[in-house]
Amino acid sequence: MVDTALSTAPEADREPPGGPVALGPLGFLRWMWRQLTSMRTALILLFLLTLGAVPGSLVPQQGVNPLRVAQFKAQHPALAPWYERFSLFDVFSAPWFAAIYLLLFISLAGCVLPRSRAHWAASRARPPAAPRNLSRLPVARTWTTTAPVPVVVEAARTALRARRFRVDVAGTAVAGEKGYLRETGNLVFHVALLLLLVAVAVGNLWGYKGSVLVTQGSGFSNTVSAYDTFRQGVAVGPGSLSPFSLRLDSFSVRYQQDGDQRGAPRDFHAHVMFTSTPGATPRRYDLRVNHPLVVGGTRIFLLGNGYAPEFTVRDGTGAVAFSGPVPFLPRDSNNTSTGVVKVPSARPTQLGFEGLFLPSAVLDPVRGPISVFPDERLPRAVLTAWTGNLGLDAGAPQSVYRLDTTRMAQVQMGGRPLAQSLAPGQTMTLPGGQGTIRFDGVRRWATLQVSRDPGKGPALVSAALALVGLMLSLFVSRRRVWVRASDLGGGRTLVEVAGLARTDSDRLGDEVDDLTAGLRAVAVQEPFDEED
Repeated sequence: MVDTALSTAPEADREPPGGPVALGPLGFLRWMWRQLTSMRTALILLFLLTLGAVPGSLVPQQGVNPLRVAQFKAQHPALAPWYERFSLFDVFSAPWFAAIYLLLFISLAGCVLPRSRAHWAASRARPPAAPRNLSRLPVARTWTTTAPVPVVVEAARTALRARRFRVDVAGTAVAGEKGYLRETGNLVFHVALLLLLVAVAVGNLWGYKGSVLVTQGSGFSNTVSAYDTFRQGVAVGPGSLSPFSLRLDSFSVRYQQDGDQRGAPRDFHAHVMFTSTPGATPRRYDLRVNHPLVVGGTRIFLLGNGYAPEFTVRDGTGAVAFSGPVPFLPRDSNNTSTGVVKVPSARPTQLGFEGLFLPSAVLDPVRGPISVFPDERLPRAVLTAWTGNLGLDAGAPQSVYRLDTTRMAQVQMGGRPLAQSLAPGQTMTLPGGQGTIRFDGVRRWATLQVSRDPGKGPALVSAALALVGLMLSLFVSRRRVWVRASDLGGGRTLVEVAGLARTDSDRLGDEVDDLTAGLRAVAVQEPFDEED
């Protein structure tokens, strides 16, 4: 016979006495609700949520590092559209991920809340009465003593209370129960999971996250228009953003100089000046990886970095059509970087330049120009030129890191595409008086992530509660112990001690033996003592 008194499952999770209910429209809905709010379904949904989060760790995310997303799309032009179709570049905002999340929340709420009420009632209930035949329980001990029945009963009550059992005396039997923290821990764990989902929802509703690329010597103000990418919760209003501003003064990187890990980055430092409010005194901060700048509850993280070569472009009329730094995207560990320079204001025709930036340039006979070290030791810019229509007036969005050459012609010299390697200060002259481009120097750029997540604190508390609840449910054993004293006549008393654990516990036998030893110390034994 199954001991259902130890179960705190709500009635909705138990099979009706007459078997499954007949399925009408209401019966089918009730059956669906029971399936959704079962612990099995909650575990399946939790597994699916974990499985769904895996692409968010493996695939670059638009809300985390848009530069890596752009780089991935450039390197995988056939695969990128499929990733976009399934929202793999923005997993945690995908409709399918939100559906799993919502179902898990409903399942946990319908599963945990009824159990919480049932557990509260069970934790206040009296221990159950002693079974008729204690010798059939998994752990049982018997002996006889000359101590009278009231003395044995009182000794059993005192001993169980000293061992922190909840005690109830019914006639000549004493019932004790302990280990409710196991059920409490189980419920705390699931309630904490529910609160964790709520905390994540709060962060998504009232939080925001944006990323911006800042070139050395420039900065930005915390406005939506300043960001390269920006994602905000539905409850975020125009006044929700902290009114700070920031400028990147310098950027320093330290690389491993020798050994097997030569060229590996060892430290990044973005030296910034910021103001928390308009008109406030600027302050300095050394922004490093995992050391965010916190301004008014908003965190600024340092994500990526790279090089921004500076160019000056003169068009066919001799006028300066463009001058300034252009961020190039690194494509390998040695910071071999690719980028484009678009000059829509050039006359008489628009100009475009595709190029490589090599911080430590070497001409490899097989691979061509490459960089052999990520730091700036022998900087070179290798450029090719295009003339024609850049397509910026068509209204279709374009990547700033790619050149649309469908309506352009590549500049030729001697029947071959013009390509030239430039050192800082050198100029490439286009044939036919079409213009020039000068490589002026190099700056560094840094990618910053700005985020505000009001659910982070509650999420941390919920995670800690979940850990505490899990430890309680794993290491606390719920068990019951009964002691019965029976008068055998002739001044003899039969003492029975038995225990029952809800789960397998190696400590139950030791606990019963310890209780038995304590009772024997009070109840004097006779020479004809019997034991089982």
